Amino acid sequence: MDQPESELIARATTDPAAFGELYRRHVDRIYSYVYHRVGNITDAEDITARTFYRALLGMATYVDHGAPFSAWLYRIAHNLVANWHRDQTRHGEVSLEALPTEPSDEALVSRAMANETVTTAIRALASDRQALLVMKFQGLSNQEIAVSLGRSEAAVKSLYHRTLSDLRDRVTSLDGHTAAANAAQLAGPGVSGDRP
Repeated sequence: MDQPESELIARATTDPAAFGELYRRHVDRIYSYVYHRVGNITDAEDITARTFYRALLGMATYVDHGAPFSAWLYRIAHNLVANWHRDQTRHGEVSLEALPTEPSDEALVSRAMANETVTTAIRALASDRQALLVMKFQGLSNQEIAVSLGRSEAAVKSLYHRTLSDLRDRVTSLDGHTAAANAAQLAGPGVSGDRP
């Protein structure tokens, strides 16, 4: 029988098994959040491990403010991801190696390009907006997101609506640029007025 999370939290400072159970319950969602923010397995695993290490160290000072325990973990992960992005000199890129190259796969290519456009648009958003989208995708409530981002629920709702609107505008803009670039590439060198 699963123990209530509040009991595990109370025991976690002195009982490694209790913290291990908290880890088991939350590691997959935290890893998924981190992976969607950093875009590679190695860094996602490292940041997830550091998230739980910091949580373990902070268990003695953890205070239940009425929000789920997971919101505290997301807050730790969010801060570590923000630090990781600050330390990076490069931005994540969508790999083009996975795109099919056979002409019979036109529908797959089109879909992959659409996904690339959306991914590019999301990566261009501010870090807190990216975090918000990932947490919404994972099904977190506005309350959990608010705690994780250090904002009010009303601010999260407003930011979400502004983010979706901004994302829609970015995708539309990128779609236009992508379509023009693809048309020029398909036309071949010299056709668009460029000289070799």
